[in-house]
Amino acid sequence: MNSWLLAIRPKTLPAAIAPVLIGTAMAMGDGVVHWPAALACLMGALFIQIGTNLSNDYFDFKKGADTKDRQGPIRVTQAGLIPPQRVLLAAVVFFVLAVFVSVYLIHRAGLVILLIAIVSVLSGIFYTAGSRPLGYMGLGELFVFIFFGPVAVGGTYFVQALDINLAVIVAGCGPGFLSCAILAVNNLRDMDGDRLVGKMTLAVQYGRSFAISEYLFFILAATITPFVVFLITHDHWSMTIASIIGFVAIDTVKTVMTSTEAFYFNYALAQTGRWLLLYSMLFSLGWVLCSR
Repeated sequence: MNSWLLAIRPKTLPAAIAPVLIGTAMAMGDGVVHWPAALACLMGALFIQIGTNLSNDYFDFKKGADTKDRQGPIRVTQAGLIPPQRVLLAAVVFFVLAVFVSVYLIHRAGLVILLIAIVSVLSGIFYTAGSRPLGYMGLGELFVFIFFGPVAVGGTYFVQALDINLAVIVAGCGPGFLSCAILAVNNLRDMDGDRLVGKMTLAVQYGRSFAISEYLFFILAATITPFVVFLITHDHWSMTIASIIGFVAIDTVKTVMTSTEAFYFNYALAQTGRWLLLYSMLFSLGWVLCSR
């Protein structure tokens, strides 16, 4: 059981939870919440995230990106804790579960959800699978931003409200930026090993200084996002409390800027996941408390 818990990577799950929380809070604040759809979104997001984690564990090992010298947390396939075929089978199971959940959401909200579901699952698979994986081509940040940001928040809101608006899409940028910050730390830590196996992340392509600047940009962009949403809505002003994330994350930013050892990058990665969850909770609470 402990091995499977390692494989699922619980510290990455805030990236799936945060946008669903924000989308549901915005639906609640606007008086259009639909709890069965919200729960289905949460389950679907978690299934896709876990399926992606398991798929990455398997395919990164097969491609040689995960070796005994990796500096991050243990990967169960590389460490021999779970046979590779069982990891791959578990990934398939979680992706299938995500598809089953999507059937209800498609029935409720239409074919646009079918498109989102298909692209989300395929992105999770081909992030590390295939001859030209997305994560190996420097496209990780782009896809993480889109699918853990505006698409996830907007999709969660849409299946409840059966409508969408600009404020929801812009609000989705906040968790999107912070999810990218998590990826930026991960790629900064792994850049030497990734370079050896041809995993051309942005950190590998443009170097350490770029990766640090990228992390700082994502934190600052997330900090500014609630104020941009307020400029659009002229309402729900208390959700701007989420911008406090820019201050509480200062020590983590310093760690990323000054560290060279994996231990500190792993700490910063875990902290950034916590800031993502805190951000989503503060934004959601603020939006609901200051509703019309």
